[in-house]
Amino acid sequence: MGPHPAVAAIRLAVRRVLHDVLVDFPTSPPPQPALASAPALTGAAAPLVLVACSGGADSMALASALAFEAPKLGLRAGGVTVDHGLQAGSDVRAAEVAERLRLLGLEPVESVAVSVGREGGPEAAARDARYAALDAAAERHGAVAVLLGHTRDDQAETVLLGLARGSGIRSLSGMAQVSGAQGRYRRPFLRLDRQTVRRACLAQSLPVWDDPHNVDPAYTRSRVRHEALPVLEKALGKGVVEALARTAQLSRDDADALDAWAARAEAEVRTDLPPAGAAPAATASTGQASTDRASTDRASTGQASTGQASTDRASTGTAGAGGAPAPGTDLVELDAVGLHALPTAVRRRVLRRAAIAAGAPAGSLFARHIEEVDRLITGWRGQRPLNLPGRVEVRREGGRLVIRQG
Repeated sequence: MGPHPAVAAIRLAVRRVLHDVLVDFPTSPPPQPALASAPALTGAAAPLVLVACSGGADSMALASALAFEAPKLGLRAGGVTVDHGLQAGSDVRAAEVAERLRLLGLEPVESVAVSVGREGGPEAAARDARYAALDAAAERHGAVAVLLGHTRDDQAETVLLGLARGSGIRSLSGMAQVSGAQGRYRRPFLRLDRQTVRRACLAQSLPVWDDPHNVDPAYTRSRVRHEALPVLEKALGKGVVEALARTAQLSRDDADALDAWAARAEAEVRTDLPPAGAAPAATASTGQASTDRASTDRASTGQASTGQASTDRASTGTAGAGGAPAPGTDLVELDAVGLHALPTAVRRRVLRRAAIAAGAPAGSLFARHIEEVDRLITGWRGQRPLNLPGRVEVRREGGRLVIRQG
């Protein structure tokens, strides 16, 4: 008799992601077949995959599936739990979660305590601290991937939050299945609903911890989960969660295509020349794609788990297939005629990339900033220069748009 259907579903989802990991890291030792008479490769030479586990149903189910599937593919499986220190006894709970992970057979297992600041609000601050801790743990242990337990329900909440904020298409694309530096973060459960994952825990008698913050109406995501979505399903019928999650994927495909177009267009309309002997500006702008995309994706992933505090920062979109510009070149010049000929969505992406390249901090650039810059192209009437975050100035000089820091 096979496993419970919910258990089979979570294992299949994890198995597919682990296969992708092996494809993405071809230099890793090849997987060895799991034979009854011989254990699979689990030594220090095997690639390591970590699971981020809070002790909740989603991440405990993910940890159990990773523990089951990884050895069969010649992978090591470890776990990390992050103690945010926001609740009394959180250190004790983190130690309990770490012990549960060890009982599942995960190794190494680490409990990491973090200090949560205030920047961006409590949810965003906790997210930033958590991902910084996960990044550090992955580097420390040499992990090739970190699995996150976000489900289809989490994806639907993220899209709804983006809609409520009036953010752009990148915000509506929700969480990526693969994100972070070099594709570090993987989300196997984005196609599974929360109830399936919880049933998998029940079927395996896995102890879970329900975070009281998840039902605290003080948090935006909690209100969306327990108030907004139920009202929508009551008014519109079942299927709202699935429809929102499908919207996320469709939006991500569109946003990736627009970002790729913007990356090509930027190379065509930039008129500034690099210093002698340096790489061409367009190459410098796009050559950092994998690194800069990681920081953008971290914001995207954090939005998923904490209420998407940074969604409108991506409203003009730079993450995805087109990558993001390398910041700090101090001076960017763009051909105004070439910009005017571009579709609005592409032009504004180019303007955002150029502003970041000139030194404007990506996290402080909002849609309203880019719209003002866009008017220097589409509604030029001799306006005065604009000031952007990061001491960046934008001015129109004849047929050029000049963006400089200082």
